[in-house]
Amino acid sequence: MQTILGSNGAIGREIAKSLKQYTDQIRLVSRNPIMVNDNDELFKADVKNKEEVMKAVEGSEVVYLTVGLKYDSKVWQKHWPVIMRNVIDACKVHQAKLVFFDNVYMYDPAYMGNITEDVPVNPVSKKGKVRAGIAQMLLNEVKDGNLKALIARCADFYGPNSNTSIPVIIVYKNLKKRKSANWIANANKIHTMTFTKDAGRATALLGNTEDAYNQVWHLPTDTSELTGKQWVDLFARQMDVQPRLSVLSKGMLRLLGWFSPIMKEIHEMAYQNDRDYFFNSSKFMNRFPEFNVTKPDEGVRQIIEEGA
Repeated sequence: MQTILGSNGAIGREIAKSLKQYTDQIRLVSRNPIMVNDNDELFKADVKNKEEVMKAVEGSEVVYLTVGLKYDSKVWQKHWPVIMRNVIDACKVHQAKLVFFDNVYMYDPAYMGNITEDVPVNPVSKKGKVRAGIAQMLLNEVKDGNLKALIARCADFYGPNSNTSIPVIIVYKNLKKRKSANWIANANKIHTMTFTKDAGRATALLGNTEDAYNQVWHLPTDTSELTGKQWVDLFARQMDVQPRLSVLSKGMLRLLGWFSPIMKEIHEMAYQNDRDYFFNSSKFMNRFPEFNVTKPDEGVRQIIEEGA
């Protein structure tokens, strides 16, 4: 049995699709889980509830933690440590391996131009400090020999049916409405992004590769050094619309944050867009050289064809 906690999200769904080649026993866990494959087992549980997590993990060989919370620092501070502790304890009790799908918020902003697994952990945002804390919680258990686990980190992601993807929301959906696409801070800086289907395939692969455990991995991401403006141009060209672009400066985000909670949350992460952001996944590609990474033009084409 392989179990996905947070199975309704864009990444959870892609992992579920990819796990079919490794097992015919897939358990999807959410407060209201939705079937992905014909023979999935659906299990209702709230990951903030320790007893429910214990039951959800029981019988699992591998557990994938792909939970997404509301994009709110206070929500993250309150719930993420509880969720991570619940999942770690359940995996320890049931002797399950843990795969944690993570982001890059905990890394030192000075290293955004070449983000490797060895970049120093030095978060400058509230959300980054939360992510650093829960990742360290997991790594401490691994170091102490209590848990077999790995962390799979992803850049900003984009892909079909990814409603929480900021690039999809502010670029694709705006252009689809014939509105100007938005970009954050500086559209002339490089910003690499991970395609959701690649992230799902790669996370499932790592979870089923024994020597991948007890490490941090960056999920495979195309190395094309597209700027924000070039991403907008790519979407607009394939959608056959004008590549109109409006840049949300950090000052503008700060002002909008007084009226919009989500803009306030985005503002504290704007440092990821005011400088080059290159997500380096060469460790993964060296270990799995046969993995086919989706090119941006193909990824954008799939979003347009399948919707978002």
